[in-house]
Amino acid sequence: MVITTSPQPVPQSALVEFIRRDIGLSEDALALGVRQAVQEQAPLPVTLWRFGLLSLGQLNQVFDWQERQ
Repeated sequence: MVITTSPQPVPQSALVEFIRRDIGLSEDALALGVRQAVQEQAPLPVTLWRFGLLSLGQLNQVFDWQERQ
């Protein structure tokens, strides 16, 4: 379980859309990740990676995208 000391905001819709459209994650996988990220107060990309829904390469793609935003 990943828990941060500071509350994490609900994942931005642009981030969710990027992961769905560009990474190719299914709606069900994203819904699971969002629920867990909110429950654990953890960043969505890390939660998805921890559940095996993103590879390390995909996680890096998400981090690169976030840096450009």
